[in-house]
Amino acid sequence: MKAISLLSGGLDSTLATKLALEQGLEVIALNFTSPFCQCNHKANSCSIAKDVAQGLGVSLNVVNLGTEYLEIVKNPKHGYGSNMNPCVDCRILMLKKAKEFMQKNGADFIITGEVLGQRPMSQYRHMLKLIDKETQLEGLILRPLSANLLDETIPEKKGWVNRKLLLSLSGRTRKPQISLAKDRDIKNYSCPAGGCLLTDPGFSKRMKDLIKYCGSFSLRDVELLKLGRHFRLDVNSKLIVGRDESENNRLKNFIDPGDIYFDPHPVKGPVAIGRGNFKDNEILELGARIIARYCDKNGTDSVIIKYGSCPDITQNETSVFPLELEKIELYRI
Repeated sequence: MKAISLLSGGLDSTLATKLALEQGLEVIALNFTSPFCQCNHKANSCSIAKDVAQGLGVSLNVVNLGTEYLEIVKNPKHGYGSNMNPCVDCRILMLKKAKEFMQKNGADFIITGEVLGQRPMSQYRHMLKLIDKETQLEGLILRPLSANLLDETIPEKKGWVNRKLLLSLSGRTRKPQISLAKDRDIKNYSCPAGGCLLTDPGFSKRMKDLIKYCGSFSLRDVELLKLGRHFRLDVNSKLIVGRDESENNRLKNFIDPGDIYFDPHPVKGPVAIGRGNFKDNEILELGARIIARYCDKNGTDSVIIKYGSCPDITQNETSVFPLELEKIELYRI
């Protein structure tokens, strides 16, 4: 029989795939990417997932969730976790995509590395049943690590897999998985549970700000959230300030028409992007004073900040004193 295994590159999905292979199944691995995964670069699969698939001897296919995932983040049907993570809706989307892939490739069922009770939002028994129902995959999702604690699936009932060789893991401890991996000489796994940026409190604040003040945004806007220091100056204006030379260079690639580009001169300091109502002189000066605080000065001297919009991005200049640190924190996202 042929199965589609959701392979993130993490320990649980690696073990689930290994258990399926031990039962003589033909397995095709499926890896999902999103703008919020810290384990992948752009539309490429997680490098660890590639290594794991190669080590297991299975082919790896990649599905980029992209803009479709952004819509879920904006308004998840089943709500958020502790931050901006829409775990249940995310899982439903992945499994719907996996179902399409399964049907297209003539596979019989789907395998996941989910462990009963491991994740508080999406892996409790009632939520697993809800996910199965909403994806119309009831009985066709095999979770090898917890199978003996869950209802018998179609692959088990039909004898495609031997239920006695499946496991009864539950809870958040990972010690049994680590022991199983050691027994099977599985070493190259990664992508811990914290691999999603939407579970990070700092990034989640930026994401909330983007949703609140920018009704329509793109993947490019999300990528910008990963760079620099972010400041909300007013309801219409935002400032992004580079943290080092590498970020300064990368920020230059995010300048859009209408943005204001800031560059200190002649002192060394961060470049910045002003997005919004920087025609307001008070907002312009506020942004320049925040940038001045991070320049190579002693915090009291005035700093010359050049600024402008595309294409003449340094056609103007202003001399400002750095804003006090306690005031800066009032604007930080």
